[in-house]
Amino acid sequence: MKQFTFSEVNRQSGEILDAALVEPVALTKRGKEKLIILTAEKYQQLVGALKTTAYTLEDAPDDVHDTLMEGLDAIITGDNDD
Repeated sequence: MKQFTFSEVNRQSGEILDAALVEPVALTKRGKEKLIILTAEKYQQLVGALKTTAYTLEDAPDDVHDTLMEGLDAIITGDNDD
C-alpha cells in the first residue's frame, strides 16, 4: 500500500487519487497511518461483508431454517463432515 503524508496531499493530490483508484492509499501524520483512501467499490464490499442479519427461529427464511436444522441434526447424530 502506498503511503503519503498529510502535507503531501496539497502538493500531490492528483497522484494520490490516481494511486487510490488502483489500491488503497494510507495518509500518515507523524509517521502513523491516520486515513485510508479506497475506491467506492472496495468500500461497498467491505461494508457489505460487515452486514449480518439475525433471525429468530420463527422468522428465519426457509433456507436459513433448513440449514440450521440440518446442522443441529448433524450435531445430535454425530454426522459431521470433519
